[in-house]
Amino acid sequence: MSARIDQMLVEATRDCTPCSPRTPSIAPSLTYSEDSVDQDELQQPELPRRRRASTRLIAQSAADVQRITGESTTELISRCCGGGCCMNLAKRKKEGQGFERIPFPDNDAYKSLGLRLDEIPSTLTNITDLPEQTAFFTPIRRTSNNMPSSPTDSAISVSSETNGTANSPATIEKKLQNLSLEDLDTSIQPPSFVQPHPPYHVFPAKVHNTRELTRPGAEKRTYHFDLDVTDYPTETGMDFKVGGAIGVSAPNDSKAVDEILDLLLVPRFLRDKPVLLRTTRGRWPTVWGEDQARELVTTRRDLLTWCSDIQSYPPTKPLLRILAEHATDANEKKLLMFLCAGEGQGVFCDFRTGPHISLSQILNAFPSAKPPMDLLLSVLQPLMPRFYSLSNDPHENFEIRDGKQHRLIEIAVTVHDTSDWRKGYRTGVGSGFFERQSRKYTELQLSGIANPVIHIPMFKGLMANPLAKQFVSDGPMLLIGAGVGIAPFRGFVQRRLKNANCANKVWVLQGIRDSLVDEIYSGEWGVHESDVKRIVESRRGEGKYVQEEVINQSDLVWYVINSVDGRIFVCGSSKGMGEGVEEALVDVAMKKGNLSREAATNFWDLKKQVGQYIAETW
Repeated sequence: MSARIDQMLVEATRDCTPCSPRTPSIAPSLTYSEDSVDQDELQQPELPRRRRASTRLIAQSAADVQRITGESTTELISRCCGGGCCMNLAKRKKEGQGFERIPFPDNDAYKSLGLRLDEIPSTLTNITDLPEQTAFFTPIRRTSNNMPSSPTDSAISVSSETNGTANSPATIEKKLQNLSLEDLDTSIQPPSFVQPHPPYHVFPAKVHNTRELTRPGAEKRTYHFDLDVTDYPTETGMDFKVGGAIGVSAPNDSKAVDEILDLLLVPRFLRDKPVLLRTTRGRWPTVWGEDQARELVTTRRDLLTWCSDIQSYPPTKPLLRILAEHATDANEKKLLMFLCAGEGQGVFCDFRTGPHISLSQILNAFPSAKPPMDLLLSVLQPLMPRFYSLSNDPHENFEIRDGKQHRLIEIAVTVHDTSDWRKGYRTGVGSGFFERQSRKYTELQLSGIANPVIHIPMFKGLMANPLAKQFVSDGPMLLIGAGVGIAPFRGFVQRRLKNANCANKVWVLQGIRDSLVDEIYSGEWGVHESDVKRIVESRRGEGKYVQEEVINQSDLVWYVINSVDGRIFVCGSSKGMGEGVEEALVDVAMKKGNLSREAATNFWDLKKQVGQYIAETW
């Protein structure tokens, strides 16, 4: 592992921020004063072209690692692999130590793991202990006819008692005789115990309309959704607001869930059959709540669909240890045990820190490993909700359909793709769910169904976009964003132009790659869109970035930030765009305020503190 650290390579991320078009930046509406000099005539120093990608050796020793990261080598290793497992570094070959060659699994899934080894030690040390099982299934035997079944079984809490008497078969049987499963369709929303924040539960909002915002050829696919929240439960003190966010409890893909159930040899008649789940500690299968033991009636399918993340996290040693314990093939068991041992630490680190490996990929790679599902659920990460900013003014968005007024909220979702061993790529849990729902809706429309019924399980977000808190100002605003980060600005502009009719007090710098395929919400900002919005392209024309346009618009930037209640908002990726815009703002302050770099940096830090410069980047 130390050899790997000594050879750390850092891939400089391509600046994902879109940039400027072929025509020069004249846009009088983006310049405060009509008397200011045309910016094309200003002798701007030519900015060095940002390299698209590069690889540099930045660390050649443990001292370099500590200087760059602020951590010692030991701290870095522990943080990287989690749980202190890397404290047992891989041992080098010792004299007299035996090694053996074993046939490795001959399947595409194993080959995709890219494990670089040809032999393994005959004797292994420091093997990870078999993890504690914290989830247990107990079959439910129906002894009473007054316990109805549900085709889409959900769950109900049985008891929080965990002593031996309370969990005896006779006691459990007595409890179950007095229970009935709640009437909840878990094909469109999670079981009620998967709650976003007590006492509220997830609401299955109907998709009112959806469409793809990007066009064929775009590097990333972005979808728009109109969600009908007319019947959203009333919650005191909370309402949808401009720049706010919603939470979405996105499920795992049903095909992926079925594949894992197949790989674990779970019989089909058991997958949707009620089962008593008992946990000994932790929050799972809930999302928020107390760390305590629980008893719930649910189904195996619901737990795997709504409660456990099967693709977003790298594999852990506890997971591999469970697979090793239940592998029936001797060679697979040896290989898995090697990955869990101190001798296999280097290979494990390569394995863990590479592209994320899904649970189905691991199970396909080691086909003889068939652990019990409840033991496996004990070590999987919980499936967390995703949060999405609103892209409209929710107080003004209503539509008449079927003779009824519907209240709508709007969001934009960009699909996140990552490599996959079988299909070449796979989507993220949340963005993939949205893409599937959008395509289902469109297919049903094309088949002749006027108003397809498709749901998004959502709740009013706990994590409101920080931009929303600062939007109450009436002062001038400059909104700077790239990609889907521009979406929340649309609601800001819609409200500002509609309520104040002050196109001279709000401006937008929108960074995109190519306006022909990547521009989202073109023509949907308001009646003054052409006056307030400036498109900056990075893949067409001269290929500029939005931070370069920030410098071009230095007069406007300086006017806004020095006005009473003036605000500058930045939203988008922190890598490239966020960092570049922040650096450009410092350059503007140095130029317009005649400040040193240190003073200019402090100037923007102060503006952040007083809420005039608000950046929401990720």
